[in-house]
Amino acid sequence: MPEAVARTLSPARTTRLRAIRRTVQFGMLALLGQWSFYGIFRCPFIVPYVSCQNCPVITCHGRLLTMFWGFWLLLPLSALAVGRAFCGWACPGGLVNQLLGLVAPLKARVRNAWTAAASFGGVAALLLCAWVWFAMGQPRSNVPIRAGEFLGSVALTFEHAGPAWIVRTAVVLGLLAAGLILSNFWCRFACPTGAGLGLLNRLSLLRFYKTEACNGCDKCRKACEMAARPDERGCTNCGDCLGSCPVDAIGFGRPPKSAKP
Repeated sequence: MPEAVARTLSPARTTRLRAIRRTVQFGMLALLGQWSFYGIFRCPFIVPYVSCQNCPVITCHGRLLTMFWGFWLLLPLSALAVGRAFCGWACPGGLVNQLLGLVAPLKARVRNAWTAAASFGGVAALLLCAWVWFAMGQPRSNVPIRAGEFLGSVALTFEHAGPAWIVRTAVVLGLLAAGLILSNFWCRFACPTGAGLGLLNRLSLLRFYKTEACNGCDKCRKACEMAARPDERGCTNCGDCLGSCPVDAIGFGRPPKSAKP
C-alpha cells in the first residue's frame, strides 16, 4: 500500500468495526475454544501444542492445526502482514480475557514504571517456554486419563499429573483469574504467544499508527483494552482507539515516514 493511501479512518466507523470484531471473535471462540481448553487442562506437555507428534491425546482438537507446524508458521507470517491482529481478532483466550476485564475493578490504562516493566512479562514467559522446550527437552509430565466425558477426564488428569504439570496449570489459571482484578492481565503481562507476535509489530505491513498530528494526550491508550497506543508492542490492531483521538491522528495502512514512533 503506498504511503499516500494510508489515511486516518473516520471515528464514526468505530462502533461498526467493534461489532464486526466481536462477531469474528465469537466465531473463532466457537472454532478454537476447545483447543484452548485442551491446551490448559489436557495437554500432557509443559508447553502445549509444540509436540503434537508425540502426544497420546488423539482426540485433541488442536492436533490438526499444529501437528505439521502450519499454525505456528502462519502466526508469524500473519504478524508480518497485520501485526498482532491475531490477539485482537481471532484468539479465543483474548476474547475470554476481555470479557473478564468488563468486571475487573482495575484497568491500569496508563503507562508508568510498573506497567512498562510488567509488559515484558510475556517476553519472560516466552523465554521460559523456549527453555523448557529446548533445554529441558519438553518433558511430558502428565498422561491424560480418558474417562469418557471431559470434566471427569480433567479431574483424573489432575489427580495423576506430575508436579511440574500441576504447577504450570496452577500458574496459568492464576494468571487468567488475575484478569478479574486487573483488566486483560493475561494478554498484557503474561501471554508468551502475544509477546512473540508483539515483537514483530513494528515490522508489519499494515497496522494502526499515530500520525504527525498526535499531541500525546493518551486518550487512545485509555480506550484500548491492552492499554497501548497505535503501533506499540501491545497494540493488537483491534481498532478500538478509533474515535478516541481528539485531533484525528490515528491512521491505518503502511505508516508514512512522518508517522510518530
